[in-house]
Amino acid sequence: MSARVGGELLRRIEADVREHLAEKPRRLAHTLSVAECAESLARSYGVDPALARAAGLLHDWDKADRPEELVTRAREAGVDLGVDLDLVRPLLHGILAARELPERYPELPEEVFRAIEVHTTAAKRMSALDMVVFVADGIEPLRPSTPGIEAVRSLVGRASLEDLFWMSFTGGIEYVIEGGRYLYPGTVDVYNSIAARRARR
Repeated sequence: MSARVGGELLRRIEADVREHLAEKPRRLAHTLSVAECAESLARSYGVDPALARAAGLLHDWDKADRPEELVTRAREAGVDLGVDLDLVRPLLHGILAARELPERYPELPEEVFRAIEVHTTAAKRMSALDMVVFVADGIEPLRPSTPGIEAVRSLVGRASLEDLFWMSFTGGIEYVIEGGRYLYPGTVDVYNSIAARRARR
């Protein structure tokens, strides 16, 4: 157990999450599955498992609200992604949770909230914890199988965490494009930044 995040705090967070998402059983099941997956990935890749579990438990906290409510709250909070927030509704829950949850859980270190913030948008620089939570959200066992997801799952413990994240991130972009969905311009910036860095390895 983390020296900073103990079992008692994790049990309290899980109880809160179970209550908060009680009316959304599928979202709750996904959340608990992500927490387990994040903890397992963390152990495999030398990341603090308690921090990973905490971030996994809280990553979809704001999914309890309707998307239109998230847009309203994001505007009130001054969230600026450079585009109309209605276009990026699926990205707002992590950003808002990262701003709001520190008041509820001041015991948690900043890196947990950072991982929550970037678990859908990603970022040009991702910490190991950021990558663990991002990947766990994409491959947790309850997610329906696709070739891309199975490819990432099959490489856990064999590929580097950076490569797992890259596969998961680019797979998400392909999913958005194949579905004809709006692709947030910031995602392109993140892609280009990481791709350029990987090309120099």
